[in-house]
Formats: sequence, structure tokens, C-alpha cells
Amino acid sequence: MKKPKTALIIIDMINNFDFPGGSVLAQKARLISQSINRLKDQFNQVKLPVIFINDHYNLWQADYQKIIQYCSNRYSDPIMNQLLPGEDDYFLIKPKHSAFYGTALNTLLHQLKVDTLVLTGIAGNICVLFTANDAYMREFELLVPSDCLASVSEDDNQYALTMMKNVLKARIEPSSHEIYHHYIMNPPPSS
Repeated sequence: MKKPKTALIIIDMINNFDFPGGSVLAQKARLISQSINRLKDQFNQVKLPVIFINDHYNLWQADYQKIIQYCSNRYSDPIMNQLLPGEDDYFLIKPKHSAFYGTALNTLLHQLKVDTLVLTGIAGNICVLFTANDAYMREFELLVPSDCLASVSEDDNQYALTMMKNVLKARIEPSSHEIYHHYIMNPPPSS
């Protein structure tokens, strides 16, 4: 049996939180950022792809430093201080909710021979859910660490997790679950 090649997708964690409910989402994003960062470190250790994908804030530049500078404020700085793209990580911008819509993500994943995605980020019921839907339609296997996803309301977050599990066949477990050991610590041989 072929082992899957897995990529970590980090959605919209570089954010200015300048929207209704933004301050609430910022608090929740701060809580999940540590778990996402732990996964990121694990992926980096075994050289599996980590892909940050972010709104462009009308800058339309894939230079994450410019987006960080634009987003920097009292809500975002504590998150960005611990969770930023590393030297070997990928960074893409997106024009709409899904990480696949109008981006090079699908092409990048195929070039990297990825067949399994670990989806993390905000907002769980919007951008992460839309990304999960598009990934499912492209036949990627989905893992969603429940402690690496946040929405403005807990009801919205639970709705998104339920939809991803029941409709999109995503495996939903906390990031500490042994399933991630299988997908991260035992990567397939490089081809």
C-alpha cells in the first residue's frame, strides 16, 4: 500500500481581523496558533510541505512580508509572532474564500505529489470549509485537527467540522492524535 504524501495547509492566519467579529476571532486564532505551530514544526522536521495561503488585502502581492506589515496590529501581532512562513514553506495569496479558487494551489500540490491535506486556520466555517469542499472535489484525502480550526462562534465551528466529517469524509481529530504520527512522522520515500 502506497503511503500518502501529506501537506499542511495554513489558511488566513496572517490576518488583520478588521471585520465584524474580528476581535473575537483573533482571540480564538491566538489559541489555535500554538497547535498549528507544533504541526508546522513536525512537518518541517520531516521535510513535508507547509503551505500558507492567505487573503491578499487588495495588495495583490505574494510577498508575505508586505501582507504581514499591512496586517500588523494588536490583534494579529501575537499570532504572527509565533506562526509565520519559514524559509522552506510556501506562501500563496487567494482572491476569495477557497484556497483553490484562482490560485496555483492545485498545481503546486500535484507537483509535490501530495494526496493528503491537513487543513488548519480561520475561519473554519468559511475559508477552511470552502477549501475542504474544493479539496474533496479534487479527491484529496482530508485531515482536520479540531484544535487547529477557529470560527467566530463555536456553533459555526462545530457546524464546519460536522460538514467536513460527514459530507467531505474528513478525519477530524485533535492535533495530538496518533493519526498525525502516521501521516507526518512516517512520510513516504521521496520520488
